[in-house]
Parts: sequence; C-alpha cells; structure tokens
Amino acid sequence: MSLRGPPPRAAAVTTYVAYCRVSTDKQGRSGLGLEAQQAAIQAHLRPTDVLLQPPYVEVESGRRTDRPQLQAAIERCRKTGATLLIAKLDRLARNVAFVSSLKDSGVEFRACDFPDANRLMVHILVAFAEHEAELISQRTKAALAAAKARGKKLGGDRGYRPEAPPTAEDVAKATAVRKRKADHKAFAVLPVLERLQGDGVVGLSELARRLNEMGHPTPRGNGSWTATAVKRALARVAV
Repeated sequence: MSLRGPPPRAAAVTTYVAYCRVSTDKQGRSGLGLEAQQAAIQAHLRPTDVLLQPPYVEVESGRRTDRPQLQAAIERCRKTGATLLIAKLDRLARNVAFVSSLKDSGVEFRACDFPDANRLMVHILVAFAEHEAELISQRTKAALAAAKARGKKLGGDRGYRPEAPPTAEDVAKATAVRKRKADHKAFAVLPVLERLQGDGVVGLSELARRLNEMGHPTPRGNGSWTATAVKRALARVAV
C-alpha cells in the first residue's frame, strides 16, 4: 500500500484588470495618488496571479458616473474573464446608482483595502459614504449661510497682487504635471490602439487616421493624430 498522499493541488490563478482613478484637484490631499494605487495593487497580487496590461487610468471626480476608462476596463474583464482590481474602495465611486450598474455588469471586482467585501457589503458601504458626503455638504452650506447672516464677507481677498516670476522648481513641477496628464491620456487611448491592431491595422499613419475618424483626442488635447503622435503615445505606455 502506498503511503504517499494525494498530489499537491496547483495554486489558484486569478487574472486581474487594474483600474486607477485620480482627481486632479484632490489627489495631493488624498494621499493616494496614482503611484500609491499601483503599489497597493502590486502588493495585493500573489505570485500566481496575472495582471493584464495596461492599467486603466481615469482622471475624474469620484461623483461622476460617466467614466470611459472604467467602462473599458469592465469590457476587458467581460472579454477575458478577469476580475476588476482597485486599490481603495472609495476610488470606485460614491454613487449608489453607479455601483448598481457595476453589479449589473456581472463583472467580479476586488478592492485591495477590503479584499473580503462582497457585492452587498460594497453596496452598503458606498451608500454610507454617499450619505456622509451629503451631510458634509449640508453642514458646509449651513455654516456659510450662518456666516453670511452675521455679515461676514465670504471668499478670499480679491485685491490685485503682482505675480512673481515662476521659479525653476515651479517650472519643473508644471512640466511633471503636463507629462503625467499626457501619460494618463496615452494609457486611455491604448485599448483603442490594441483593438485596431487586433483588427489588422498596424501602420502608424493608418492608426492615426482611424483615431482621428473616431474622434479620440491627442494626449495634448489639441490638433490631430499623426504617425509621430501615435508613436509617442505607444512609447509612453511602454515605459
């Protein structure tokens, strides 16, 4: 009689599609910018997990529900059977109707900071978050109305102040912001380029022509797509 036990089971493999959202006006105060979200996602992955590239990056307000990058990520999950992975639960949305639509999509999702949350728990948590946001808004409006009733002048000093010339540090920061925005937009158009290439469109000039026909903005937001612009966008996401 053999004393050997059953053969070891193969480690489970989970395929993920990463979705990151940053808000240009609140990212600095939130403490969870794009780099931190990507780090949280990498830390969540097990050695056997597969993370499909590229990550889908959205630069929008958390209250909006029309997120094309999230919809693209959901569509890729549908096609590949992957699970949508986000770094932090409040990055998903603060709107119950939006979460309901995500649930109706049939796509599984997981939050790195709340990995055991099921769909019902997420729905309840987001409902509380939305309720809290409404209470904060009401308290802020009430405080402003009370201050105005007391005769307090609202708003900052609108007097003229001559602007100092930008420093080298200011210029460097502005350049970094422009580069980051261009990177985000390059990631945003990458699924479209992949789809076109999958359909047999491979030339840079032809890719540029198709992007212009489809109305996709360039990473800089002005002008039309050219072969050089397509090449630069592909180079950005390849770094």
